[in-house]
Amino acid sequence: MASSHGSSPVPRRGRDGIYHKERDAPPARCRSVRSLPDVCPKEPTGERRGLCDGPSVVAEHDRWTVFSSKVNLPAALNDPRLTKRESDFFTKTWGLDFSETEVMPSFYLPNITREHFGPYLREMAQRERIHERCKTICPNKDDVDAVSSVATNNDKSRAELEQVPKIFMKPEFALEDPATFNSVLPWSHFNSAGGKSSRDVASSKLLQEKLSHYLDVVEVSIARQISLRSEAFFHAMSSQHELQDRLQETQRAVAVLRGRTAAIDRIMCQGPLRALRTALTRNNCVKLHNKLKLMAAVHQTQPTVQLLLSTSEFVGALELISTTKEVLQQELQGIHSFRHLGSQLCELEKLIDKMMVEDFSMYARSDLNRVLKDEPLVLEKERLESLVFGLLRQRKLDFLDIYSDEMIMAAKAIVSQCVAENVLNIEDIDTEVVTKLFDQMRLMTFPQWFELLKTIFESFLLFLQRIKATLSVIKNVVLEVLASNQRNRLLVQEAGSGASVQEAPRGPSLQQGEAELAYLTHEGLFISDALNEAQQQQQAVQDQGSAAGSRIQQSRAEAAGSDSAETSVSREQSFMSGENMMPTDLELNRVINNLQELLHTASDVSHDRCVKVLTARAKDGSLERLSSAEFVCLSQAVEGFVRDTEELCSRRSVSLRGALQSQANRFVHRFHDERKTKLSLLLDNERWKQAEVPAEFQDLVNSIADGRITLPERKIPGPEDRKPAEFLLVNGQKYAVVGTVLLLIRIFLEYCQCVNDIPSIATDMLTRLSDLLKHFNSRSCQLVLGAGALDVVGLKTITTKNLALASRCLQLVVHYIPVIRAHFETKLQPKQFSVLRHFDHITKDYNDHVAEISAKLVAIMDSLFEKVLSKYEVKAPMPSACFRNVCKQMAKMHEAISELLPEEQTQMLFLRINASFKMHLKRQLARLGVVNDGGPQNGLVVVDVAFYTENVQALKNLDRLDLNMAEIWEQKR
Repeated sequence: MASSHGSSPVPRRGRDGIYHKERDAPPARCRSVRSLPDVCPKEPTGERRGLCDGPSVVAEHDRWTVFSSKVNLPAALNDPRLTKRESDFFTKTWGLDFSETEVMPSFYLPNITREHFGPYLREMAQRERIHERCKTICPNKDDVDAVSSVATNNDKSRAELEQVPKIFMKPEFALEDPATFNSVLPWSHFNSAGGKSSRDVASSKLLQEKLSHYLDVVEVSIARQISLRSEAFFHAMSSQHELQDRLQETQRAVAVLRGRTAAIDRIMCQGPLRALRTALTRNNCVKLHNKLKLMAAVHQTQPTVQLLLSTSEFVGALELISTTKEVLQQELQGIHSFRHLGSQLCELEKLIDKMMVEDFSMYARSDLNRVLKDEPLVLEKERLESLVFGLLRQRKLDFLDIYSDEMIMAAKAIVSQCVAENVLNIEDIDTEVVTKLFDQMRLMTFPQWFELLKTIFESFLLFLQRIKATLSVIKNVVLEVLASNQRNRLLVQEAGSGASVQEAPRGPSLQQGEAELAYLTHEGLFISDALNEAQQQQQAVQDQGSAAGSRIQQSRAEAAGSDSAETSVSREQSFMSGENMMPTDLELNRVINNLQELLHTASDVSHDRCVKVLTARAKDGSLERLSSAEFVCLSQAVEGFVRDTEELCSRRSVSLRGALQSQANRFVHRFHDERKTKLSLLLDNERWKQAEVPAEFQDLVNSIADGRITLPERKIPGPEDRKPAEFLLVNGQKYAVVGTVLLLIRIFLEYCQCVNDIPSIATDMLTRLSDLLKHFNSRSCQLVLGAGALDVVGLKTITTKNLALASRCLQLVVHYIPVIRAHFETKLQPKQFSVLRHFDHITKDYNDHVAEISAKLVAIMDSLFEKVLSKYEVKAPMPSACFRNVCKQMAKMHEAISELLPEEQTQMLFLRINASFKMHLKRQLARLGVVNDGGPQNGLVVVDVAFYTENVQALKNLDRLDLNMAEIWEQKR
């Protein structure tokens, strides 16, 4: 078959035995095409060597350039290790771990832009335009002939092939198929009856020629196609022979290279590799030895924990369990022999939690129920600290509730113990008959019960001091944990900031042989990365192993025994290592607040138990029957206890004060009723005569004048005691008083004394004292002005002396009301000053009463004047009997009141009496018709008036009294 005109000439064999294809000369000024770079560079040596020459180990290499590399693109793209074709062939070439990163531009290659190609493009632009124009105008003759020949041949072959039936061209053509066979060979032409006829022979020949023609057409078409592709076929054949020759040369070069590689491996590699394997084996043995030592230490965990629990070192045991669990999860994970140890340690940790709670409960019970005296405040301080550390580490923050329950039970036991001890010393109480404590307390006398109460107070003070000391130890532990948490956070922050500023310090240098081992086992590109990775792995392994082993050894050392300082340090280290288990700062602050609340609860519980003691004693009213001195002693003792507990616990408990206030109210009620009843009895038996003033009452008044509103201590009577005085001297004034008023002064001083001793009852006591003063005022008014004393005491009459004495007594009480008011004002709160208005009302009532008595005295003389002067007649002898009688009565009046009332009051009283006398005399003279005309009757009246004036002014302290008797005459109109 002939080839086409455009086919290439047949390749020829060159001198080296390789078929070379003839090539046309390159066009002028055409640059040679360079091959693409290869990812596997060869070793340039500066001289050309054949493939038979192997790589030289000692020959000098030429400087490698970018043109020294070649690219085998099919080898780069067809990676047999991948299951599917990837889009990035760099990942295929450099492995699955390769990740695309931004490549820094080379500093040695210029940045090529389009401007660099500007001169070339300008130089070739004109030529390119001319070339393109020529191609369009004058196409290549060979190309035109080839195209026309190919088109003609294609049309001819297509027409010939169309003669062949389509059944032969079908892909599913098969003569085995009966239908296909019958359509190709119609047997109907051969099925005539009898033998072969001439017609059948002609038909079979015709069919054979037709099939032969079809075969020729197909063969000619195939030959034509082969002739068209003959050049490519011969080129492929020549390339195959050249490839076989090159493969033989490559095979020989590979054999030589393998021999040299085997020699290099035998001489240079096997020894060092054996050394590296030995170093690796030694390193593995060291790791195995450390791992076995760690397993041995972990194996001793349970006995060590039991030993620590036997010495109540709960913190050490918990730290050992935590460390062991951490080692099991990190260092010894997957070891079959320790598969159950983790669950056992968890169960052991739960058991330790229960043991710590029970131990703390036992500690609280033994601490709170031990003897209060002659023992240290804190029992087994180290044991308490260990328990609190352990409970905090396990976040058992409800241990204070246990302490609170034990505290309440201990407070009940303190009261029972004090009562039982005091009852044993009292022979009058039979404990077999009287079994209840409260009944036993009620059978005691007040001194015995008061001693019991003081004992209970002292016991509770010691009890609270012990609780405060214990809670202080617990608080110090909590504060230590809180400070440790803060230090840990600061260390973490400093470590984080230091790591961001500078690199971490390099670890210890690698051991001999480990660098080479790291290089051989490293999969990266750089040996520095391999060395750093090996150092980090070795340091991490050593740190983890040493840390785990040291913690376990430290826990075992603590089990063997250590001093308190080392124990505290180990506790702090345990908090630092197990900070994830530790409570947060908020929870720790809540525990501190709960500690303070627990101390307040202890104070309240102590007060409540004391309240029960008070209420048990007051159930039958015995506290209400106390004397004021006894109740004051009780109040002072209670106030002292409350004050001490407030200073100790910083808590103002109100229960005991409330119970005391309740008892004080009952005491005030009884106190007031007794004084009021006593005053009523004194008034009912008072004969309203001037009483002598004993020296003690004068001293009492003097102390009040000095500002001491208290009852003086009773003095033992002696032979040099002063005699009673006739008057009571108050600020230089004489007061003639009755005995009831003296006792009244002492009574209201008792009220003031109670207020001094019990300030809480000031308001109630002021109200009761006001009621007492009102009662004295009203009752004295009934007895004197109302003449009730005539029936009660049996007086024959109420004399002017009785009235004057009552007035003076009332004035004495009025004098002391401001003093009482000022005293109560110092005991009241500013918001309670409104109750002081009672004293203003009382003062007004007393002054009104005094004025009524003065009016009564004037009324007595007024009735006398009216009776006497109604019988007055102006006649001799002079002075008349009427005026003599008036002067006599005036003298009796003056004699009765002059020693009782002060001079000013006496003068004012006689001025009023004189005014009454002048009124009645004037009225009588007007009735008699006597006028001031100088006549005889006028003269007689003047003589009587002069006699009256002389007698009145002759009385004591009335000599300067202006009677103004000229007013008796009516003025002339």
